[in-house]
Amino acid sequence: MPEFRPSLLDHLPPHWRERLPVYWLLVRGDRPIGWLLLLWPTWWALWLAADGLPPLSTLAIFSIGVWLTRSAGCVVNDYAARWLDPQVERTKARPLATGAVSPREALWLFVTMMAVAFGLVCLTNPLTILLSVAGLFLAASYPFLKRYTYLPQVYLGLAFGWGIPMAYAAVQDTVPPLAWLLFLGNLLWTTGYDTWYAMVDRDDDRRLGAKSTAILFGELDLIALGILYGGFLVTMVLFGQRAELGFNYYVGLAVAAGFIGYQFALGRDRSREHCFAAFRNNQWVGLVVFLGIVLALLH
Repeated sequence: MPEFRPSLLDHLPPHWRERLPVYWLLVRGDRPIGWLLLLWPTWWALWLAADGLPPLSTLAIFSIGVWLTRSAGCVVNDYAARWLDPQVERTKARPLATGAVSPREALWLFVTMMAVAFGLVCLTNPLTILLSVAGLFLAASYPFLKRYTYLPQVYLGLAFGWGIPMAYAAVQDTVPPLAWLLFLGNLLWTTGYDTWYAMVDRDDDRRLGAKSTAILFGELDLIALGILYGGFLVTMVLFGQRAELGFNYYVGLAVAAGFIGYQFALGRDRSREHCFAAFRNNQWVGLVVFLGIVLALLH
């Protein structure tokens, strides 16, 4: 269980003192990797749209919103997978899988967090608000795809990248073609790293009838990952050329390529431990691309 400072919990009603640690686990508060993987491309877009440091109010809205939507996404993911998670080694201890949280509680928590996130978006402009409706649909529907399609990782790329057009809309009140090129790069990257993640659960998913790109690709998984990551890097180079970014941006991409190469060295044996480590390594890919953008935009 996560540790909360007693001085904070002592001021809460007994019910909330009991439930907060469980909710913290449900929203993956103890595992910030998912938040970071959603945050980095959103920050890429904010800095690029603003040609430097974005307005602090917009930065705060999107940073808090990223945490809320990622946390809400974890809740609805566990709700959708409550039939599957108790039978999978990696997920069987999650609060919904163990019964520590009821499905009704989970849905209320999801609705509450998404309502707060939408309230933050309402502080921006009409275009951003309109785009957020599509983002809500993507976040709410993604977790149900494992039953029906082998491409939930692609759909996650759509959901995780939706902060890019929203960021451009919030800063520029329009979504230029360059934003969609960045969105495409992020889609390829997200599909790649979530395939590493799916490879961790591939045997369990296959046994239980769930679907993923890891199962679809089969023995060609490493080749498919090479195409996805290669496509990501090529797209980001094209983006840099069209956005007229300088040397520092390409240094960031080169370092990112180095991290990606390390992932393949890790995951080439396809073991659960190494595939999970390769997945986690992507937080550094996102960071170095962000640093390259920041340094390229310094005036």
